[in-house]
Amino acid sequence: MRLHAYHRSSTSYRVRIALNLKGLAYETAPVNLLEAEQRSQSFRAVNCFAGVPALEVDGRVYAQSLAILEWLDERYPANPLLPQDIEDRFAARELAYAIATELHAPLNSPVLAYLEQDLGLDRGAVQDWYHRWLGKTLSGVEARLAQRGAADFLLAAPGLFEAVLIPQLYNARRFAFDLSAMPHITRIEAACLALPAFAAAHPDNQPDAAEKS
Repeated sequence: MRLHAYHRSSTSYRVRIALNLKGLAYETAPVNLLEAEQRSQSFRAVNCFAGVPALEVDGRVYAQSLAILEWLDERYPANPLLPQDIEDRFAARELAYAIATELHAPLNSPVLAYLEQDLGLDRGAVQDWYHRWLGKTLSGVEARLAQRGAADFLLAAPGLFEAVLIPQLYNARRFAFDLSAMPHITRIEAACLALPAFAAAHPDNQPDAAEKS
């Protein structure tokens, strides 16, 4: 099993967490997004979407992080990312999809580069953009967690939701987003980061972390 990934890519981070939670061994094939390696002809031959992550298993390549996470759960059912109960499955998907669908696109690095380089926004304006959309979605996630009375994790154990949440919070902190008014989110973050599966997946602990980032 080989994971084509970039250490700071939040979608790559999601898949690393999921693989670790499920106890699956894999090797990392770094793809340097800063050098646009994902757009090279050689990498497009691996992943036609020209992005990371891409997971190679038994000669086949799987792309798109959420699809990969759900495929992993179906292909390797031990240590499930999603519970059996239909309502709990919805709860995990609702919050994971809110983050993945509402935040990843407007806050992805190509969009931020476009705002700054093509539209001429200064760094402060780009950060305001980042904080606006983070605040909109994470406040909804926090409210839902409060309604559920969530403890260390959304459900009994970390799974799909936490695999999507933690990378987004890593990015939020990089952009100096204030999480102090989100106690449920930060409690889950602290509980996750204390686990070996999450620590091993952290961007700082990846083979390409020493490269210019």
